[in-house]
Amino acid sequence: SQVRIDLRGAGDCSRQVNNYSLAVEGVTTSHLLACEVITPGGNWSSYPAHKHEQDSEDERELEEIYYFEIASSPAGDPGFGLHRTYASDPDRPIDLCVEIRDGDVALVPHGYHGPCVAAPGYDLYYLNVMAGPAEDSVWLMTDDPHHTWVRQTWEGQEVDPRLPMTPMND
Repeated sequence: SQVRIDLRGAGDCSRQVNNYSLAVEGVTTSHLLACEVITPGGNWSSYPAHKHEQDSEDERELEEIYYFEIASSPAGDPGFGLHRTYASDPDRPIDLCVEIRDGDVALVPHGYHGPCVAAPGYDLYYLNVMAGPAEDSVWLMTDDPHHTWVRQTWEGQEVDPRLPMTPMND
């Protein structure tokens, strides 16, 4: 009942974020942030692609790990999604676009990451844990400037009506 639940994005970028330690009043952590993201099938989350790899007034240095669970089809066949991570600095190369399945883990040591895409018909859940040297437990990120314009398109869209997928707290 103390977990803050937010609905983020709009349209096919709608998702539910259950915040355990990201800007949650009364929660104190040291170097560790955690949340869950629930993305309806066909939607994109962790989008626009963003990074948090340096300490500044706009960004915190945080490595990140995603643990995925993906709903099966009505016939019980395994679901899938996609996860993307790519370089923000040519001196630190990384370029991944991988299929994710139930129980998979993705590490994000640096670079832009996002989206996580839930294939149509397969709801996507991920536990998101971040850790870094700062002790202020603040999550700050910087969008990939090529994709930040997408946020402006949400102003005229509704949040996906399938959300929330778990009960909201009162």
